[in-house]
Amino acid sequence: MEIKKVGVAGCGMMGSGITQICARSGYSVVVLEANEELLKKGLSNIEGSLARAVERGKMSGEEKAATMGRIQGTVKVADFADCDLVIEAVPEDVELKRRVFADLDRVCPPHAILGSNTSSIPIMKMASATKRMDKVLGMHFFNPAHIMKLLEIIKTIATSDETMATVTEFGKSLGKTVVPVKDMPGFIVTRLLVVQLLEAVRALQDGLASARDIDEAQKLGLNIPMGPFEEIDLVGLDVLLNVADAMYQETKDPKWAAPPLLRQMVDAGYLGYKVKRGFYNY
Repeated sequence: MEIKKVGVAGCGMMGSGITQICARSGYSVVVLEANEELLKKGLSNIEGSLARAVERGKMSGEEKAATMGRIQGTVKVADFADCDLVIEAVPEDVELKRRVFADLDRVCPPHAILGSNTSSIPIMKMASATKRMDKVLGMHFFNPAHIMKLLEIIKTIATSDETMATVTEFGKSLGKTVVPVKDMPGFIVTRLLVVQLLEAVRALQDGLASARDIDEAQKLGLNIPMGPFEEIDLVGLDVLLNVADAMYQETKDPKWAAPPLLRQMVDAGYLGYKVKRGFYNY
């Protein structure tokens, strides 16, 4: 099946990046938000990102205008009625995602593939809310979605080989390196990364060292560009907590149990870079 028109459910941090890379790659994109205010904010973020690309010489003004011209914003799920592929990018709440997938199944054409950008929730939990389980899979982009090269595609026990092949080619058309993954909690990257991030918070909580010193030790000792607390602040403390809670709920493995310090900081509203305060102040 050839994908010509793409839908994106959600225009937040991930949804806006996915919308941007799809439109820049030549696809017509319909992006949905819950209300006009959120939609305006998301579209503004895309326009700002493209404007910065023009300033850096990464694209021309004409290319920016053409990219924005391929994007249609909406607050009506019915506007996905002629999409070939819809990518869900709403918050990591399994019941919310199941409601979104039920709506998508109702309005999308029979041939349409439905993908979830979840970083941790088993895909079958969303697929089972539809009557097209063979056409549902995971499409885990990484933040920022319009820059990061990896795309994990997650195959459930019901996903067809044709669906996997179609989305693999679609991912490659976005310039992504596509890695197929079994439908298990956390997939590859989240499964390995979140354990490390939670252990860093436990180390801070235990008084092992300061957040800054832990970051410096990790960066210099492992030759990586970003320390765990810089990573957590960028991703969002609330996002990390939601993922950890989802993983723990699914597996009951104590390695996924969130440290009290993380939960306390989220309760205090210290969510990271997006609110200018997390483990660092910005």
